[in-house]
Amino acid sequence: MRVATAENPLANLEDWDDYVASRYQEGKAQSEFRQYDEKATPGVAEFYRQNHANQTLDFVLAKKKEYLGLNIGKKTVWEAAEFLNTLVDDSDPDTDLSQVEHLLQTSEAIRRDGHPRWFVLTGFIHDLGKVLCLYGEPQWAVVGDTFPVGCAWSDQIVFPEYFAANPDSAVPEYQTKYGIYSPNVGLDNVHLSWGHDEYIYHVVKDYLPEPALYMLRYHSFYPAHKHGAYRHLMSKHDEEMFAAVNDFNPYDLYSKGSAKPNLAELKPYYDDLFAEFLPEKLAW
Repeated sequence: MRVATAENPLANLEDWDDYVASRYQEGKAQSEFRQYDEKATPGVAEFYRQNHANQTLDFVLAKKKEYLGLNIGKKTVWEAAEFLNTLVDDSDPDTDLSQVEHLLQTSEAIRRDGHPRWFVLTGFIHDLGKVLCLYGEPQWAVVGDTFPVGCAWSDQIVFPEYFAANPDSAVPEYQTKYGIYSPNVGLDNVHLSWGHDEYIYHVVKDYLPEPALYMLRYHSFYPAHKHGAYRHLMSKHDEEMFAAVNDFNPYDLYSKGSAKPNLAELKPYYDDLFAEFLPEKLAW
């Protein structure tokens, strides 16, 4: 296994499973999750160094233009999920499971707590936007915490010091509190760093209730829902809907220490669930 360092970051799919397994601890307490340390997890730090240096406003606008027309092709939920079995998230220090096992852990935890079926479905599909990696996108453009671009970066973002290498740091307008936005403009009018959240939101936005769409679109927006940053850009409606995001995120994060789910036993339930809310094939 190749060791990840700032000079020698992970680059190949073949490295990811062994690398993430080497830093996973089952049975963590909640306080032990999302512990980011440059020396302890150099691969994660390198991921965020690249992410923060490259997620510019121009980059985000270009990726929205490239992908949000949903003209890649059509896939079933299972077809999208099958690809994710080859992927381990470089930004995540907490799990060694395949992506599909994580999706099932999340959705099954939601199901056990008696939430509505649309909520269970949201748990399963929340990371399917990571198929962007299949299209050749680097992980720094697909996963990790999200944040607004086109305005000043919050110090509540993971590794905020890495933004010094971002070209937008030299654009005075982008370094003000509101940047290109106006007070309480509403998150629908704010460009977040590009990634799987925005992509999956657009793939399913015509099929699920609004709370589910907020969960999907903002589940990686940790500076806002964990630390309270960027309230000056949020509308009153955003504030109200973030209650749904906060309801969802503990299932996404804290289900990672659970036992591995049995896909064969669970598949009939999820086949029925997908058919209830989604077309057989989704446009990607």
